[in-house]
Amino acid sequence: MATIGDFDPLNSTVPATKIEVTVSCRNLLDMDTFFFVDCPPLYCSFYQFGRTEVIDNTLNPDFVRKFVLDFFFEEKQNLRFDVVGLLSVKDFLGQMFCTLGEIIGSTGSRLERTLSGIPGKKCGTIIFTAEELSNCRVTTMQLCANKLDKKDFFGKSDPFLVFYRSNEDGTFTICHKTEVIKNNLNPVWKSFTIPVRALCNGDYDRSVKVDVYDWDRDGSHDFIGEFTTSYRELSRGQSQFNVYEVLNPKKKGKKKKYVNSGTVRPVGVCFISISTNVIVFFPPGNPSQPTSLHYMSPYQMNAYAMALKAVGEIIQDYDSDKLFPAYGFGAKLPPDGKVSHAFPLNSNTENSNCMGIDGVLEAYFQSLRTVQLYGPTNFAPVINQVARCAGEVTDGSQYFVLLMITDGVISDMAQTKEAVVNAASLPMSIIIVGVGPAEFDAMEELDGDEVRVSSRGRFAERDIVQFVPFRDYIDRSGNQVLSMARLAKDVLAEIPDQLLSFMKRLAPPLPPGGPLISKLLW
Repeated sequence: MATIGDFDPLNSTVPATKIEVTVSCRNLLDMDTFFFVDCPPLYCSFYQFGRTEVIDNTLNPDFVRKFVLDFFFEEKQNLRFDVVGLLSVKDFLGQMFCTLGEIIGSTGSRLERTLSGIPGKKCGTIIFTAEELSNCRVTTMQLCANKLDKKDFFGKSDPFLVFYRSNEDGTFTICHKTEVIKNNLNPVWKSFTIPVRALCNGDYDRSVKVDVYDWDRDGSHDFIGEFTTSYRELSRGQSQFNVYEVLNPKKKGKKKKYVNSGTVRPVGVCFISISTNVIVFFPPGNPSQPTSLHYMSPYQMNAYAMALKAVGEIIQDYDSDKLFPAYGFGAKLPPDGKVSHAFPLNSNTENSNCMGIDGVLEAYFQSLRTVQLYGPTNFAPVINQVARCAGEVTDGSQYFVLLMITDGVISDMAQTKEAVVNAASLPMSIIIVGVGPAEFDAMEELDGDEVRVSSRGRFAERDIVQFVPFRDYIDRSGNQVLSMARLAKDVLAEIPDQLLSFMKRLAPPLPPGGPLISKLLW
C-alpha cells in the first residue's frame, strides 16, 4: 500500500483522460430512389478507428457500440464520420467533419451536425454525445468528524484523513491527504480540490478508502480507523444519511462492545466545470513592408495569423459562445491619431467580440488597413484589462485565456511583472507567442517556469504565463499546417494544469445539501 508521506496529488500520475463517444443519426437519406432497396442497413465509420454495429430498417439509428478515444486538450484531433449502407460501398449516405474538442466543448457534451456529401440532397443529421471516462472535471469537497478516538496521552488527537483510489488489481493508490487539525476530536478539515479522475478515474462507483490518523511529530502516526465510500456517495453532500463510521478492525476484534472510533461526514461537495474566454492581442508593426511580420502576402499567412490560427482553432472548441474579444496594442487610431495600447480590432468600442477565430483573423486584417501601428509596446495595460474581466468572476465558472502574439519588444517590463503578479490570483492564464528572429529574454523571464515572477518583493501565487518562440516549431520543409500543429501542442500543454492550480487555490465555500454542477463541462 502507498505510504502517507508528503506528496502532491495534483502532480501525481493519474490515468489519461479517455472520452467515450456515442453516435446517433436522424432523418437519413432513403436510398430507395437509387438502389431499390428498403432502408438499407447502416453502419458508421469512425475516422479509421472503428465501426458501429449494423442496424436494419431505420433512418433514425441509435448505435449501441461506443468509441473510446484518448483526449489531448492541447491537440486538434480531427475526426471524420461516414454513414453508408452495408449492401454496397456505393451506398454512401453522408459524412461530417469535426474535432473531438468540438464534441467535448459543446453544451452538455452533445453535438448535432448536418450530414453532407451528396449534392442536392438533404442527408439528415448525426448526433454525438461524449462522456469522460477519466474525468477532467475537478471537485471540491469538505469533511468533518465527530467523536474520534482519543490517542494522545496529554491531549486529545491531531487527526487527518488520507484518501486512496482503488485499482483494478485490488490495491489502493494514495490520492489526497488533508491537513492536520490539532487537539480536536470533532475536526472540520479545510475544503480541498482534486481532479475527479485522480479520485476514481471517472468511475463514480469505484471504492474510495479513507484512513483516519492521529498525527505524531516523529511520523509514527496512530491509526484511528477507516471507512470505504465512493465518489457517488460523497457527492451526495451533507445529509443525515451520508455519515461514515470510522472502524478500527483490531479494536473491533478485541472489544465486544466496540461500536466505532467516531464518524465522518461530508460538509459539502461541488463539481467545478469551466468555460473559457479567449482574448487576443496583437502588437504594432508595418503591414505594408514585406520585411514586416504583419505583412499581408497574397500567398501565405503572416506569422501573427499563423500563431493565432494554430492556438485559436483548438481552444475555441472550449468556449461556449465562440465570441472572442480581440485587441491590438500600440497604434494611432483614426480620426485624430490618438495612440492606444488596447484598441478593439473590429473598431467597435462597445463590443470587441469577434465570431470565432476566423472572425478574429478578419478583424485583424481589416485593422491593418485602418490604423497606423505604433510604439511603444506596453504589455501591462493588456494584462490589467483582462484581469479586470477575470476579477468579476468569483464563482469559478469561467476561466480566461489571454493570447498575446509579440515580436519580443516590451517597453514596460516592471509594470508588466506587477500585472502578472496581481493576475496570478485570478482565473486566467497568459499565452505569449513570440514571432520573428528577435531575442526573447524578457518573455522567458515572464514565463516563470524556473523562477516565479516577482514585483516589489512579492512573488506570483502561481505560474500563469506560458511563452514559446514560434521559430522553434517551424517545419523546415515549409509546411505551415505542421508548424502550427507543433506550436499549438506545446503552447497549450500547461493550460489544464494552470487551470487546476487556480481551482485548488480557489477552494470555494461549499453549499450544504449536495453537489453543484455548472452549465458547461469541458
